[in-house]
Amino acid sequence: MSGHPLHRFLRPEALPTTFCPGCGNGLVAGALLRALRRASLNLEKTVFVAGIGCAAWIPSPHFRADSLHVAHGRAIPTAFGIKLRRPELNVIVIGGDGDIAGIGGNHLIHAARRNADLLVIMVNNLVYAMTGGQVGPTTPHGLPTSTTPYGNPEHPMDVARVVAAAGANYVARWTTAHLGALEKALVKALGREGFRFVEVVSQCPARVGGRLAMSPVEAMKWLRARAKPIGRVGPEEIEVGEFADLDRPGLLKILGEKRDG
Repeated sequence: MSGHPLHRFLRPEALPTTFCPGCGNGLVAGALLRALRRASLNLEKTVFVAGIGCAAWIPSPHFRADSLHVAHGRAIPTAFGIKLRRPELNVIVIGGDGDIAGIGGNHLIHAARRNADLLVIMVNNLVYAMTGGQVGPTTPHGLPTSTTPYGNPEHPMDVARVVAAAGANYVARWTTAHLGALEKALVKALGREGFRFVEVVSQCPARVGGRLAMSPVEAMKWLRARAKPIGRVGPEEIEVGEFADLDRPGLLKILGEKRDG
């Protein structure tokens, strides 16, 4: 655990990871660690909060920082409680689409509405992966899952657009096939106040790739081929880019001004 500049962010006893071979969570973790390094963020003043799911294992037990694993869907309110009590800390939420947009969807929308001072990273692998590959809020129409074996009859939630419409300061979406752009978005988000949301559409070799007979490499090629810039997407394509880029004061600053005034 020496020699690489990112090793100082990792706990040596937590490696190798337990992610499935070809899982996108390792790619997201690497992009986040590079962004933390570029942003010169002090991990001693950073807390990671995660709920339940595969992506929730990105910070804990891997990152050499304080982290909390909380109830399913409750990472955002727990994180904001930390931020309210310790406003000097950097608080980052990491979770999957089932945890953040499904079970915790109400918390997500209202944290964005409040412009709460948090960074939320949602790894969207299209299903409830850890619990068996069930259909979720972001599952594409027609995709077969363990609970919709003949294809999902519903249409998915466009989480990035919902969060932007709710009032977040910064919203971006990329895929694991766009790591350079993802890293830049994370650096930008780390430097902002208020509510920041970065969605990462990721391959899931166990629950999605296995059902579609698609290898992780093929899945990443599929993601890159279907990712299109904002406003230029067609049916079954993935809209990527920045959906909100505002500079409004975060909720903590507003509360402070009201208290002092």
